[in-house]
Amino acid sequence: MKNKNSRLEVIKMILSSQEISSQEALLIELDKAGFKLTQATLSRDLKQLKVVKATTASGDYAYMLPGNQTYRRVSDSHLTMTESNRAGLLSVKFSGNILVMHTLPGHASHIAYDIDNAKIDEFIGTIAGDDTIFLVMAENVERKAALKRLAEVVPNIK
Repeated sequence: MKNKNSRLEVIKMILSSQEISSQEALLIELDKAGFKLTQATLSRDLKQLKVVKATTASGDYAYMLPGNQTYRRVSDSHLTMTESNRAGLLSVKFSGNILVMHTLPGHASHIAYDIDNAKIDEFIGTIAGDDTIFLVMAENVERKAALKRLAEVVPNIK
Protein backbone atom coordinates (compact mmCIF):
# COMPACT_ATOMS: atom_id res chain seq x y z
CA MET A 1 0.00 0.00 0.00
CA LYS A 2 1.30 3.43 -0.93
CA ASN A 3 1.49 6.09 1.77
CA LYS A 4 -0.72 9.13 2.22
CA ASN A 5 1.93 11.70 1.26
CA SER A 6 2.49 9.93 -2.07
CA ARG A 7 -1.26 9.84 -2.66
CA LEU A 8 -1.61 13.57 -1.95
CA GLU A 9 1.21 14.33 -4.38
CA VAL A 10 -0.46 12.23 -7.08
CA ILE A 11 -3.78 14.03 -6.48
CA LYS A 12 -1.98 17.35 -6.93
CA MET A 13 -0.34 16.10 -10.15
CA ILE A 14 -3.65 14.88 -11.56
CA LEU A 15 -5.53 18.10 -10.72
CA SER A 16 -2.69 20.20 -12.12
CA SER A 17 -2.64 18.35 -15.43
CA GLN A 18 -6.32 17.58 -16.10
CA GLU A 19 -9.74 19.14 -15.66
CA ILE A 20 -11.41 16.75 -13.23
CA SER A 21 -15.05 17.53 -12.54
CA SER A 22 -16.10 14.75 -10.16
CA GLN A 23 -14.72 12.64 -7.36
CA GLU A 24 -15.62 9.55 -9.38
CA ALA A 25 -13.38 10.71 -12.23
CA LEU A 26 -10.59 11.47 -9.77
CA LEU A 27 -10.97 8.04 -8.16
CA ILE A 28 -10.56 6.45 -11.62
CA GLU A 29 -7.37 8.44 -12.25
CA LEU A 30 -6.02 7.51 -8.82
CA ASP A 31 -6.81 3.85 -9.48
CA LYS A 32 -4.79 4.07 -12.72
CA ALA A 33 -1.91 5.43 -10.64
CA GLY A 34 -2.17 2.48 -8.25
CA PHE A 35 -4.15 4.09 -5.43
CA LYS A 36 -7.33 2.27 -4.43
CA LEU A 37 -9.29 4.35 -1.95
CA THR A 38 -12.84 5.15 -0.92
CA GLN A 39 -14.76 8.29 -1.74
CA ALA A 40 -14.69 9.24 1.96
CA THR A 41 -10.89 9.06 2.03
CA LEU A 42 -10.71 11.11 -1.16
CA SER A 43 -13.02 13.74 0.36
CA ARG A 44 -10.71 14.02 3.37
CA ASP A 45 -7.68 14.31 1.09
CA LEU A 46 -9.34 17.06 -0.98
CA LYS A 47 -10.22 18.94 2.19
CA GLN A 48 -6.66 18.64 3.50
CA LEU A 49 -5.30 19.94 0.18
CA LYS A 50 -7.84 22.80 0.26
CA VAL A 51 -9.14 21.80 -3.17
CA VAL A 52 -12.21 23.67 -4.42
CA LYS A 53 -14.56 23.19 -7.33
CA ALA A 54 -14.53 26.27 -9.54
CA THR A 55 -15.78 27.38 -12.94
CA THR A 56 -13.32 26.90 -15.80
CA ALA A 57 -12.98 29.24 -18.78
CA SER A 58 -15.36 26.99 -20.72
CA GLY A 59 -18.06 27.36 -18.05
CA ASP A 60 -17.68 23.83 -16.69
CA TYR A 61 -16.76 23.00 -13.11
CA ALA A 62 -13.48 21.36 -12.15
CA TYR A 63 -11.41 20.76 -9.04
CA MET A 64 -8.68 23.35 -8.47
CA LEU A 65 -5.66 23.49 -6.20
CA PRO A 66 -4.94 26.58 -4.05
CA GLY A 67 -2.08 27.72 -6.35
CA ASN A 68 -4.38 27.93 -9.39
CA GLN A 69 -5.17 31.51 -10.55
CA THR A 70 -8.92 30.88 -10.59
CA TYR A 71 -8.90 29.35 -7.08
CA ARG A 72 -9.26 32.69 -5.31
CA ARG A 73 -11.16 35.83 -6.16
CA VAL A 74 -8.92 38.39 -7.80
CA SER A 75 -8.67 41.40 -5.50
CA ASP A 76 -8.04 43.84 -8.37
CA SER A 77 -11.48 44.17 -9.98
CA HIS A 78 -9.88 45.52 -13.17
CA LEU A 79 -8.30 42.09 -13.74
CA THR A 80 -11.66 40.47 -13.10
CA MET A 81 -13.34 42.74 -15.62
CA THR A 82 -10.84 42.28 -18.41
CA GLU A 83 -10.48 38.52 -18.07
CA SER A 84 -13.70 37.11 -16.67
CA ASN A 85 -16.45 39.58 -17.47
CA ARG A 86 -15.56 39.72 -21.14
CA ALA A 87 -15.72 35.93 -21.43
CA GLY A 88 -18.76 35.43 -19.20
CA LEU A 89 -21.43 37.70 -20.72
CA LEU A 90 -23.84 36.14 -23.21
CA SER A 91 -26.71 38.63 -23.65
CA VAL A 92 -28.40 41.77 -22.34
CA LYS A 93 -32.14 42.52 -22.50
CA PHE A 94 -34.32 45.29 -21.07
CA SER A 95 -37.79 45.13 -19.54
CA GLY A 96 -38.92 48.53 -18.29
CA ASN A 97 -36.32 49.75 -15.82
CA ILE A 98 -34.84 46.25 -15.38
CA LEU A 99 -31.80 45.10 -17.32
CA VAL A 100 -31.36 41.31 -17.50
CA MET A 101 -27.91 39.90 -18.24
CA HIS A 102 -27.36 36.24 -19.12
CA THR A 103 -23.88 34.82 -18.49
CA LEU A 104 -22.05 31.55 -18.67
CA PRO A 105 -22.81 29.31 -15.68
CA GLY A 106 -21.02 30.52 -12.58
CA HIS A 107 -20.18 34.01 -13.90
CA ALA A 108 -23.19 36.08 -12.79
CA SER A 109 -22.11 36.56 -9.21
CA HIS A 110 -18.64 37.97 -9.90
CA ILE A 111 -19.91 40.25 -12.69
CA ALA A 112 -22.63 41.59 -10.36
CA TYR A 113 -19.97 42.05 -7.66
CA ASP A 114 -17.90 44.18 -10.03
CA ILE A 115 -20.95 46.22 -11.09
CA ASP A 116 -21.86 46.88 -7.44
CA ASN A 117 -18.29 47.91 -6.60
CA ALA A 118 -18.14 50.28 -9.56
CA LYS A 119 -20.91 52.31 -7.85
CA ILE A 120 -22.65 53.23 -11.10
CA ASP A 121 -25.34 55.85 -10.34
CA GLU A 122 -27.50 54.63 -13.22
CA PHE A 123 -28.24 51.41 -11.26
CA ILE A 124 -29.78 51.13 -7.82
CA GLY A 125 -29.12 47.43 -7.30
CA THR A 126 -28.28 44.00 -8.66
CA ILE A 127 -29.47 40.48 -7.96
CA ALA A 128 -27.34 37.62 -9.27
CA GLY A 129 -27.98 33.93 -9.63
CA ASP A 130 -25.69 31.39 -11.26
CA ASP A 131 -26.08 32.62 -14.85
CA THR A 132 -28.48 35.60 -14.66
CA ILE A 133 -28.19 39.13 -13.27
CA PHE A 134 -31.08 41.56 -12.72
CA LEU A 135 -30.05 45.21 -12.60
CA VAL A 136 -32.59 47.82 -11.56
CA MET A 137 -32.03 51.16 -13.28
CA ALA A 138 -32.57 54.42 -11.42
CA GLU A 139 -35.55 56.57 -12.41
CA ASN A 140 -35.35 58.38 -15.77
CA VAL A 141 -32.13 56.67 -16.87
CA GLU A 142 -31.95 56.11 -20.62
CA ARG A 143 -31.07 52.60 -21.75
CA LYS A 144 -28.24 53.88 -23.95
CA ALA A 145 -26.69 55.76 -21.00
CA ALA A 146 -27.03 52.67 -18.77
CA LEU A 147 -25.29 50.48 -21.36
CA LYS A 148 -22.50 53.03 -21.80
CA ARG A 149 -21.77 53.07 -18.06
CA LEU A 150 -22.10 49.30 -17.82
CA ALA A 151 -19.49 48.93 -20.60
CA GLU A 152 -16.94 50.36 -18.14
CA VAL A 153 -17.33 47.15 -16.11
CA VAL A 154 -18.31 44.65 -18.80
CA PRO A 155 -16.21 45.57 -21.85
CA ASN A 156 -18.01 43.59 -24.57
CA ILE A 157 -21.56 44.70 -23.75
CA LYS A 158 -23.70 45.67 -26.73
